[in-house]
Amino acid sequence: MKLGIILQSNKPEHIWNTFRLGITTLKAGHQAEVFLMNEGSELDSIPDTKDFDISARVAEFKNLKGNVYVCGTCIKLRGKESNICPVSTMSDLLKMVESSDKVLVFG
Repeated sequence: MKLGIILQSNKPEHIWNTFRLGITTLKAGHQAEVFLMNEGSELDSIPDTKDFDISARVAEFKNLKGNVYVCGTCIKLRGKESNICPVSTMSDLLKMVESSDKVLVFG
């Protein structure tokens, strides 16, 4: 199965759970991709908290060969650049949706 996940939130708990699900998916032998949109495009600037080790979850997801993409328009509107993943387009998001068996939206 291929799981496409759209993350639209900058809330630490939403981010943490998104990547936990992605990690679980990959460890079960499936594929997973995360597309960052809206506030989710701020992932680079969301710090770890006492309860949510976001950077460790993102690193583990990527080490397990999970793919992460960020909406170029969303990140540009925020005056930022991505140090975590490639900048992508709506066409890339459409490709992810089309090629996924299931798509979930967090946030």
